[in-house]
Amino acid sequence: MASELYNTIDAISREKGIDPQIVVSAVEDAIVAATRKYYKSQENLRALLDKDTGKINAFAVKSVVESRDQIEDPNLQIAVEDARRLNPGVEIGGELHIPKATEGILGRIAAQLAKQVIFQKVREAERDTVYNEFISRVNEVVNATVKRIEGPDIIFDLGKGESRMPRKEQSRLESFAVGERVRVIITRVEKASKGPQVVVSRAAPELVQHLFQTEVPEIYDGTVIIRAIAREAGERTKIAVLSKDKDVDAVGACVGMKGMRVQSIIRELRGEKIDIIEWHEDSVTFAEKALQPAKVSRVTVVDAAGKHLEVVVDDSQLSLAIGKKGQNVRLAAKLLGWKIDIKSEEEKRQEVEQQMAAFGTQTTTSLDKVEGLGEALVEKLNAAGVSTVEALADMTPEQLEAIEGIGPKTVEKISLAVNNYFATLDAAEAEAAAAEAAVPEEYAGEVPVEAAAEGTAEADALAETEPTPAEEDVDASAVDLAAQADLAGPENGLPAEELALQGHHEAEPGEGSGNEGSETASKDDVSGNKA
Repeated sequence: MASELYNTIDAISREKGIDPQIVVSAVEDAIVAATRKYYKSQENLRALLDKDTGKINAFAVKSVVESRDQIEDPNLQIAVEDARRLNPGVEIGGELHIPKATEGILGRIAAQLAKQVIFQKVREAERDTVYNEFISRVNEVVNATVKRIEGPDIIFDLGKGESRMPRKEQSRLESFAVGERVRVIITRVEKASKGPQVVVSRAAPELVQHLFQTEVPEIYDGTVIIRAIAREAGERTKIAVLSKDKDVDAVGACVGMKGMRVQSIIRELRGEKIDIIEWHEDSVTFAEKALQPAKVSRVTVVDAAGKHLEVVVDDSQLSLAIGKKGQNVRLAAKLLGWKIDIKSEEEKRQEVEQQMAAFGTQTTTSLDKVEGLGEALVEKLNAAGVSTVEALADMTPEQLEAIEGIGPKTVEKISLAVNNYFATLDAAEAEAAAAEAAVPEEYAGEVPVEAAAEGTAEADALAETEPTPAEEDVDASAVDLAAQADLAGPENGLPAEELALQGHHEAEPGEGSGNEGSETASKDDVSGNKA
């Protein structure tokens, strides 16, 4: 039958939730500490509790050596011949237990010391038990009771221990009273000097996920999957869901009939707004959905590797897309895992105009390229800070006359030179465009570069003696042939109009060769000479 002392130890163990052997060891260590203090001994002391009688025996433990010469520490070692006087059955290498009297001699101070040791050991065991209990339950939702409120922190009773919820883990919409039961999520367990700190939260996104698993059967059985959650506690939560069954609407399952399922979660969160979004593989499409309720005009991937998106919305939707204090776009960025830049149509237009203006100012021409200015005038303009033709063209006559050494006549000279320069550029561009447009589509790109160069040289040589209709300008060739026909007169046997038409017909692509055209032109030339 167990003693009264052991029954008391067993009751304490059940109350604290610890192993009874831990309390027994604590009592034995307390007796050892009191005994060492009373005897002022450095011996190796031990204590043993007798469960049946409740008596605690203390004794000194010494190792048995072969002879006295081998003893290094008399407090810890004893020769075998001395040990056998106390215990005849002891052997070399064994241990000798020498009893120490404890009853009636320890006193009040020793008892107080024993009490402190017992309490310390029990507290340490209790801390270890609480830590081992909750370290494996991190991110688990548990029911807790509000035990007390300490400043901004709320202390909860978890049954086997206490937990703390700091201010940053609370929702601004919530307030609690002592004794109220709420659901909290265990975020972390820390070992501290005053015991394990179990930190719980009502602001973690995992709490919303657990509530949806509880309220939505499709999420509980895995038909609908929660792919991402972004939350600002007390304000708004965005949750992205995906259905594994094509016949099940993920968003509709979470909302429930007439919104009953999501309304139940909103009540649990004290009125926090919840946006349920259908998850999509494409980041652009997902971004459009994540920024709801704002309507997005277009989404552009700025940097795929850096996960950077640019979103353009209508001017009227800009404030809605950004949200209160940037909340909507901030939650959307957390949900996607991408950086999002939001711009209105007007801002984007202004940005494009600035880029185009910057691009336009990159092309500049030095004043040395303009004919008619002269070196002395160019030096004066450069000294005044005008170094490009574009800058010179933007200046007014008054601004030019303000420059030292430039008068009205010089201003006219400058204006004429600049106008001639831009006119030359315009003429060159127009000529290039006309030449490009006159090339027949069916022959475009068929003539090698070398052959085209040779043909140009031969045409220049023949132009002095035999005018040849140019394939690039058919109308001009027809006019030349008409003029030659007027010189030929009726002696050639053909009216001028028919001769012009004949020459025009032969210059058409695909009808006759260039040699035939040259031959016709030669005959007309001969007729002209006869005339």
